Amino acid sequence: MKIAYISAGAGGMICGNCLHDNALASALLQLGQDVILVPIYTPLRTDEVNVSLNRVFFGGINVFLQQKSSFFRHTPWFLDRILDSPALIRSMMSRSVSVDAEDLGALAVSVLKAEDGNQRKEVLKLCAWLRNDVRPDIVHLSNILLSGFAREIKRELNVPVVSTLSGEELFLKNLKEPHTSQAENLLKDRTQDLDALVSLSHFYAHHMEDLLGIPDEKVVVIEHGINLDGHHINRSESTKETHRIGYLARISPEKGLHLLLEALKILSKQADLPRVEVRVAGYLGKSDQPYMDEIQQHADEAGLGDHFVYEGELTLEEKIRFYQSLDSFCLPTVFPSSKGLSVIEAWANGIPAVVPDHGSFSEMIADTGGGLLFEPHNAESLASKLRELILDPDSARSLGEKGHEAVHDRYTAAEMGKRTLQLYESLLDQQQAARTESKLPTSS
Repeated sequence: MKIAYISAGAGGMICGNCLHDNALASALLQLGQDVILVPIYTPLRTDEVNVSLNRVFFGGINVFLQQKSSFFRHTPWFLDRILDSPALIRSMMSRSVSVDAEDLGALAVSVLKAEDGNQRKEVLKLCAWLRNDVRPDIVHLSNILLSGFAREIKRELNVPVVSTLSGEELFLKNLKEPHTSQAENLLKDRTQDLDALVSLSHFYAHHMEDLLGIPDEKVVVIEHGINLDGHHINRSESTKETHRIGYLARISPEKGLHLLLEALKILSKQADLPRVEVRVAGYLGKSDQPYMDEIQQHADEAGLGDHFVYEGELTLEEKIRFYQSLDSFCLPTVFPSSKGLSVIEAWANGIPAVVPDHGSFSEMIADTGGGLLFEPHNAESLASKLRELILDPDSARSLGEKGHEAVHDRYTAAEMGKRTLQLYESLLDQQQAARTESKLPTSS
């Protein structure tokens, strides 16, 4: 089967969606499928072997210029190819060019309009390449903010188009009116062009069905899976003198790192506990630097500067060592999560998780038994659950082992690839049946 998987790059960040798409494409390749992972906007960054195409469509420079000036909407394609150079885009990414919220909203709406938007030329170029050079049997879009592409792809190629549901609601909420409402209305229209949608959790499937009016039968839940190479339980760094709590995610307010600091302040005042440390890792963009500076200042003012340590963005090997150095893991998001990749990674190394009782986390804990839930937005509740693990290390180890078993059983990239391939085969069977039925003679 020939699969074109179109994945949105995230600039200089190793994002969860890029990791998911690369892991899924790799798993499908392992299953013997012919997969092309196609970056759009920017090249993809991942901490594993990157299987994406060394080419960028819908390049961020071209997209931005076409939004700003009608001149660039009519430039020849060979000139656009120069501006889509991965090296040039990486150079621009290194300068951390920011986009005004107003401009970002207008751009998101235009991209959703696709062939009717300012980036029409980009849609036509992508479709021409898919039609002439790739000829896929199926096209998979990495998120529904790309669902505008589906109409033209189906018109040009007549193949099923699938999209993943990837936490788009947070992006929409960060836009300003009228762009939020315009984007939601466009999504309600454009998602109708999709043959199926894949959600990484039941929570997010039901949530987006309600938000956008997507029929329940159109959404398939396929949980996130990871490549398990290198991940294993390692107790050698655990000590009774110190309890290390880990956080690994993008440093931003919606991920809730400030809540974890507040919980650390509470725990540090409890004399019956050993030394408690918080180890933090993950991408920190320039726009979120003031947020991180404020958190670090609060830690220093509380006398916890050496208990609260930021270790930066990690390689795959460093990430695995980071997880294995922990006694517990916490991702205290203030916005309901749609997937929870880092929790799965922590479990792959036998580390119990303490997460808020909302979003995908509630069903993940119910499914695996790999941790504890706390009341969302409540630092006291978070501290209480962390205290349980600190005071009962045997129970903590047991929870981590349950998570570890669950990940090996059903949260693997191989399982994710197998179930996704089954979805593709089902859609192609349905398409073939519809074609056969349309050729049958009608009774007079």
